[in-house]
Amino acid sequence: MSIKSIDPRITREELPEVPDNSPLKEIHHWQTYEVFHQAKTGDHHVHVGSLHAPNSEMALILAKEQYARRYNCVNLWVVKTTDIFRTSNDEEEIFQTTPEKIYREAGGYKVMDRINKFKGK
Repeated sequence: MSIKSIDPRITREELPEVPDNSPLKEIHHWQTYEVFHQAKTGDHHVHVGSLHAPNSEMALILAKEQYARRYNCVNLWVVKTTDIFRTSNDEEEIFQTTPEKIYREAGGYKVMDRINKFKGK
């Protein structure tokens, strides 16, 4: 006996009155993918969201439909969430710079006076 509903879509599914509580099969456990979008050639790829898909090819199709349909897009990256590695929060000292390396930053150079003099301002 299946569920009868006013909505014909539900009746068409022929859902059982007693739900099936058996464990899910492996096919029902889709992987999570992260989607990166590039708006125009030369731009950086930007993380735009996540999606679930059974494989990489289907993830790319779903990403195209979800994230590239309404906005300009020239390239998409789809990466399994499990393949992304990150540093832990207690490793933040590896990103600290030492103060004697100020020469590596553009702010340490004072050239605006020479540029303005060259332009004749």
